Amino acid sequence: MKAWRVHANGEPHAVMRLEEVPDPQPGPGQLLLRVRAANVNFPDALLCRGQYQVRPPLPFTPGVEICGEVLAVGEGATGARVLAQPPLPDGGFAELAVVDAATVRPAPEALDDAEAAALHIGYQTGWFGLHRRARLQAGETLLVHAAAGGVGSAAVQLGKAAGATVIGVVGGADKARTARELGCDVVLDRRSDDLVAAVKEATGGRGADVVYDPVGGEAYAKSVKCIAFEGRIVVVGFAGGAIPTPALNHALVKNYAILGLHWGLYNTKDPAAIDACHEELTKLAAQGVIKPLIGGRVPLEGAADAVQRVADGTSVGRLVVVPGAEEAR
Repeated sequence: MKAWRVHANGEPHAVMRLEEVPDPQPGPGQLLLRVRAANVNFPDALLCRGQYQVRPPLPFTPGVEICGEVLAVGEGATGARVLAQPPLPDGGFAELAVVDAATVRPAPEALDDAEAAALHIGYQTGWFGLHRRARLQAGETLLVHAAAGGVGSAAVQLGKAAGATVIGVVGGADKARTARELGCDVVLDRRSDDLVAAVKEATGGRGADVVYDPVGGEAYAKSVKCIAFEGRIVVVGFAGGAIPTPALNHALVKNYAILGLHWGLYNTKDPAAIDACHEELTKLAAQGVIKPLIGGRVPLEGAADAVQRVADGTSVGRLVVVPGAEEAR
């Protein structure tokens, strides 16, 4: 089969190589999947750079989230369409993948392959961040950084589903249009708008009740200047490259909370909550309330360029690798 492999750490477009490798074989308790779609996540770029919290042995195949069709099992039935996270070092940017049967979940019927591949990590992260960590309530104001990106667009949709007023922060006119189409009540362009003043104006001086921040750096620095009394800042990641150092005296004086979110921990600390969240997301997808924003479907041969675009922050929504050029668009 064909699979992308990383033999040395560096920028994705420079270190990812499409190679012929032996077909994987499922063992007891495992499934062999035909990869129907593999979502590109920012951690894929960090894995290539050697900057992720997990560093798989070289060479490895990136791709942490897929929608696949069950072809063979150690035991059980075949043919199901499922969501899975192939365990590294053998990720999902390949034609085939082996996964543990206990970790797969049924793909929502309301979503096509690319949409389904983009559902699990981003929307689970958004749901746990907004509901489990920040306890977002209907009527509150939610500020989402990188609102037109893969992670941010999920938070926008989940925030609207929860009954919040959503302020989306983007970079550029094209992304601003996307954020409006997603349902943001207010859209701010970080390149031209005074974010702090605009948030205060939109909230009658109160500020945002919840901030969803996958960017870090300057985005975080501005968030603390427009956070409401008893507001909550959910730290999701640092796509901007700079990890801020919170001034705890400022959090004390303004009476707000800084909440870290490492969604992956729930897989071991509270797996039942992951299952319950998947059921909720499946229902919301069936109702048409959430639908992953797909910014592009690319063939397997285009995976390295897609990962690089996500690394550079130039993509809108989710880029999804669809093995088989006739399926990509």
